[in-house]
Amino acid sequence: MLRICLAFVLLLPGLTHAAEQFAGRVDVIDADTWNVGGVRVRLHGIDAPELDQTCQDSDGSSWPCGAWVTHVVREQFQGRMTICVPVDRDRYGRIVARCSVEREDVAARIVEQGLAFAYRKYSDTYAGAEQVARIENRGLHKTQIQVPWVHRARKKPKSSETCLIKGNVSSKGEKIFHEPGQRYYAKTRISAAKGERWFCSAAEARDAGWRAARR
Repeated sequence: MLRICLAFVLLLPGLTHAAEQFAGRVDVIDADTWNVGGVRVRLHGIDAPELDQTCQDSDGSSWPCGAWVTHVVREQFQGRMTICVPVDRDRYGRIVARCSVEREDVAARIVEQGLAFAYRKYSDTYAGAEQVARIENRGLHKTQIQVPWVHRARKKPKSSETCLIKGNVSSKGEKIFHEPGQRYYAKTRISAAKGERWFCSAAEARDAGWRAARR
């Protein structure tokens, strides 16, 4: 695991120890969630479409904008070195951080290209960048899209009984989730003692650090 600790900077609410500025190579999980040298990072102040989210063109046709955004961000940043400064820790245990590549704020770049929205619930830092992208009709601003936080809220099940995705921990310690209809779904048993759990959506499972079963 490539992880270079550069400096202790401050104590943060929600973190149990002094936060460290750290660096590592980028592995893009989705547009706003990365692994940085093995550390799961949620980019601070922005919100991008979920991987399974769709958008609608002016002619009414739908297209997979969540997957497209992830692809574009991956092409730009996958494998590059980034330096991150932690801001907080979210409810999934991810480090929320500001990250830069070659001294450029990556979140600003992503929003400026119309690949994500300013997440004003937590920060207004990128509101200006979003306004520019909107005026110039860049990226997602060319299409009809439900902003990600509303999309997630509307997808959220009304009852825990509808949370049917099984988050399994393999014998090697790998976190894998199984959806109904997959080959090993019926055979998979959930043990809370092992840290296994149920999820209500694939996006929720990915956010918590699980990967999809391959079959």
